[in-house]
Amino acid sequence: MSKLIKISFVIPCYGSELTINTVLDEIHEVMALKPEFEYEIICVNDCSPDDVYSVLRKRVDTDSKLTVIELSRNMGKACAVLAGYSIVTGDHVVNLDDDGQCPLDRFWDLFEPMQNGYDVSMAAYPVKKQSLLKNIGSWVNSLMARFLLRKPKGLKTSNFSIYRRYTVDEIKKYKNIYPYTFGFLLRVTNKMTNVKMEQRKRAAGKSTFTLRKSFAGWMNGFTAFSVIPLRISSFIGLLTAVVGFIYGISIIVRSLVYNVNFLAGYPSIMIALLIIGGMLMMMFGMLGEYLGRLYINQNNLPQYVIREIVKGNSSEKKQVE
Repeated sequence: MSKLIKISFVIPCYGSELTINTVLDEIHEVMALKPEFEYEIICVNDCSPDDVYSVLRKRVDTDSKLTVIELSRNMGKACAVLAGYSIVTGDHVVNLDDDGQCPLDRFWDLFEPMQNGYDVSMAAYPVKKQSLLKNIGSWVNSLMARFLLRKPKGLKTSNFSIYRRYTVDEIKKYKNIYPYTFGFLLRVTNKMTNVKMEQRKRAAGKSTFTLRKSFAGWMNGFTAFSVIPLRISSFIGLLTAVVGFIYGISIIVRSLVYNVNFLAGYPSIMIALLIIGGMLMMMFGMLGEYLGRLYINQNNLPQYVIREIVKGNSSEKKQVE
């Protein structure tokens, strides 16, 4: 008798006390359509300010498929996902939002490419039903992934996705405290595809997304997996030096050959100083960002700390080194 395929759902939870039960109910309904598959659900409470952890603790007593992880402090969505990855046991891992926007009714369509040899299958939304600010943040992150991390041109990224287990095992080896899982995924496999579907509206509540979180994700991506920004800084510095050298030669030639008299002007000097000084500060700041993150990572700080793992009627406390 062949082994049953097991699917692990990983859901980072933050501000979702009004929506998480609906998401969990729909997972059970979808999986009931194909009883030949086993599954588990791992919800990670990222120190949510609302009462989502109490909702999950109450639910876990009656849901044998559910495991709840409580983190000791808020570490961000990416770290919460990695905490979920740390205990998955499935052959495939599903990344899922806690707000009800992921179209779970299309789950088996999303899963189909996994049976056709792909390592990653991600939902592609023609229209994202989210705030303008969040759309801008998603666009910037996508642009960064394309130009700095060499993301395939036609590939769309989304939170609703399925990874083959070996890719998750490779991602778990990544110990940088500023994780950017998609960047690591690009290093692991190129067998990725999209499945087009419509994104839902948020079931209830308000999004906790902020521009700061988007910028933090963007910084994590290009400082952890690309040195292209440093090369761009070097190129700008070289270009500025070349332009300055050419301008200096032109002044000398015009003075000696054409007897042109140059009067030093305050505005032109200030403009040159501001431009060159601004570029130097930007380059030093970028270099400092890389060095600072390198220093912090050398301290071996944890990506996350698990306070408690609850499954059924049992609980386990685990400190992550």
